[in-house]
Amino acid sequence: MWESLGKTVLRYRVLLLLALLAVTAFMGWQASKVKINYEFANAIPTDNPKYVAYQAFRRQFGEDGNLLVIGVQTDRFFQKSFFDDYRRLQSDVKKVAGVEGVLAVPGAVALVKNDSLEKLDARPVFPDSLQTQADIDSAAARFGALPFYRGLLYNADSNAYLMGVTINGPLLQSPKRAETIGAIVQLVEAFEQRQGTDLHLSGLPLIRTQVALKIQREMRWFTIGSFALSALILLLFFRSISATLLSLAVVAVGVVWSFGTLQLLGYKITLLTALIPPLVVVIGIPNCIYFLNKYHTSWRQYGDKQKALVQMIAKMGVVTLFCNIAAAIGFAVFALTRSAVLKEFGAVAGIAIGLLFIISLLLIPPVLAMTAAPKAGHLRYLDNRIVGRWLERLERWSLHHRKTIYLATVVLLAAAIMGTLRLKSVGYIVDDLPKTDVIYSDLKWFEHQFRGVMPLEIVVDAKKRKGLQRDIAGNLRRIDSLVLYLKSKPYVGRTMSITEISKFVRQAFYEGDSSMYALPSDYELPALKDYFAVKKDTAQKGGGTVDKLLRSLVDSNWQQARVSGAMMDVGSDRLPLILDSVQGRAGEIFDTARYRVSITGGSVTFLEGSRFIINGLKESIFWAFLLIALCMLYLFRSFRILLCSLLPNIIPLVITAGVMGWVGVPLKPSTVLVFSVTLGIAIDITIRFLVNYKQQAGGGLSVEENVVSSIHSTGLSIIYTSGVLIAGFIIFCFSGFGGTQSLGWLTSLTLVVATVANLTLLPALLLDLTGRKGRKTTIETPRH
Repeated sequence: MWESLGKTVLRYRVLLLLALLAVTAFMGWQASKVKINYEFANAIPTDNPKYVAYQAFRRQFGEDGNLLVIGVQTDRFFQKSFFDDYRRLQSDVKKVAGVEGVLAVPGAVALVKNDSLEKLDARPVFPDSLQTQADIDSAAARFGALPFYRGLLYNADSNAYLMGVTINGPLLQSPKRAETIGAIVQLVEAFEQRQGTDLHLSGLPLIRTQVALKIQREMRWFTIGSFALSALILLLFFRSISATLLSLAVVAVGVVWSFGTLQLLGYKITLLTALIPPLVVVIGIPNCIYFLNKYHTSWRQYGDKQKALVQMIAKMGVVTLFCNIAAAIGFAVFALTRSAVLKEFGAVAGIAIGLLFIISLLLIPPVLAMTAAPKAGHLRYLDNRIVGRWLERLERWSLHHRKTIYLATVVLLAAAIMGTLRLKSVGYIVDDLPKTDVIYSDLKWFEHQFRGVMPLEIVVDAKKRKGLQRDIAGNLRRIDSLVLYLKSKPYVGRTMSITEISKFVRQAFYEGDSSMYALPSDYELPALKDYFAVKKDTAQKGGGTVDKLLRSLVDSNWQQARVSGAMMDVGSDRLPLILDSVQGRAGEIFDTARYRVSITGGSVTFLEGSRFIINGLKESIFWAFLLIALCMLYLFRSFRILLCSLLPNIIPLVITAGVMGWVGVPLKPSTVLVFSVTLGIAIDITIRFLVNYKQQAGGGLSVEENVVSSIHSTGLSIIYTSGVLIAGFIIFCFSGFGGTQSLGWLTSLTLVVATVANLTLLPALLLDLTGRKGRKTTIETPRH
């Protein structure tokens, strides 16, 4: 079958090359339309209760993850030169396209009772008429008497001040967000230069945008880097510019097809899908090495280019096909999870890697047929003495030191299993950023000064229309009890709710006396009722200050009340415990028969998504193992061979898990990814070895002779292929994301162990499980 296919490919090579070029042009056109995804929440399936609750919250109260914060710590804040410049910064930021509002100290307002209209007037605490330092000092004293802003806009204990910038929600889902964030950052940097003071920026809009831009830059440089490194290794390997360019052409077409597939499936670039192009380069190069190596050995054997090319396809076609299938399975199993981001990554990566076989088959043989025959210098690598000596050592170990191999394997497995017991599963919103990154350090600054900026939202649902008004005094006390519980937690920052508004209104009612900043009593509520009501005339004009605050915290039916706060980036392991404790306290405060309390927010759904991804990846490892085992069973038709093939690939995974446990690398989306991906890639080595072993079976060779022959005939290409793969993944160690770095060195480590295991443990297992020394091989070679 494969010989016939080889002759057909060579006969219609021009037509096939034109078809390949046409499809590549179409895929390139599709690839030009690929966009970046700025969303975090799609890690959770749409029917997940937390996702459903979050979407219901957004429909009712709007976007919660659109607040960018700017912080400064200085004892010069109320000095006239600094304060005036800070006021200008607030004004300039407000003018940036996409900014909907800015809340900062210079824009603070005080509520003043207007008895004649029975409403509260909002008057600036720092009016534009302030001219002197004395005016600013007087206004600062009035501002300090407003507890409403304490912990919200400033930290009196450390002289830290916060500016909150609200950005348009739809804009945050578009590429224009980068322009908006960039403009704000430029204004902040200009202020820093003028004042000689460091400012800090954080919030989900900034984090998402900066991470997306980093992804874009890294995807470009990693793809270029993987091309350059692969070219260097191929040039050193084959000593042929034409062979190097041909191999690079294969992976270049593969990269274009991967982007085209991404667009055709309607997906966007994420932190995971950005890894696909360099992965295609790294995984595609072994196809080229296998084909070219077989072509060169066949050319040396037959001296006929046509026959060498046919033999190349006949012998390596099945190897490359099943290698690509195994690698594609390692990625495609992610599509079986219920996480949208994993489905996208699995589908695109699986298809792209599977297509590499078609690209290699349609490009390599036709081009080789049109070019000159290999020269003597191109074949020199076949006689590499250093590799030859190592292969002789591997032969001696497999034949004469199998007990040592088994003992070493058992010892390493024991140490690895002990390490796996130390593994922890945890993820953070800025998990993959190094601690030296300014995004990480600024986030920690806000956590230290304001106890976090990650959105935390709690919705109290009275289950009935006007349900909150039927017992307004009791409901205020219950909500305030929940707020006080949150305030007692060191990982939760200042919250905003209807209770804070009622306290602010009560203070205004008593002529601004700060000691009156407290919940209204049952007797005071009737007098304050009119000040809470939303007037029709103010509603038509957009509402007053109290009206706007009420509409952002209570729905129009007075059925749902919102407690809006911020929290630290506590991690996916602590978050469920925290949410359970808050939910438990809410259950004690609110009668579940009358109220429904739900906890949501962008940070909650993101960390829940991380936990969901980790669980999905664990399932994917099982499916990858099962599907690859079925492929191996179909290919070799022998349970003994199946056992021999799986053990050398499972052991490296266990050792890698053990290393993670010993060095303290946690299980998170980027690190769990290693196992199923590496299983799909490492099994290629096994397939390469065993197919050669199988093709020589029945030729009168004993098991021992067949194993020795397979070591020498496949060892060279296996070592070089593994070197390319390991070097390709090491590129990821230069990433600015910690998770991508871990993916790089952990995958490289696993491939090193897998290569050693397949060249030592696999031959030893074949000798002991498939036949004794001197026994003839009797494995049936299936027809293809």
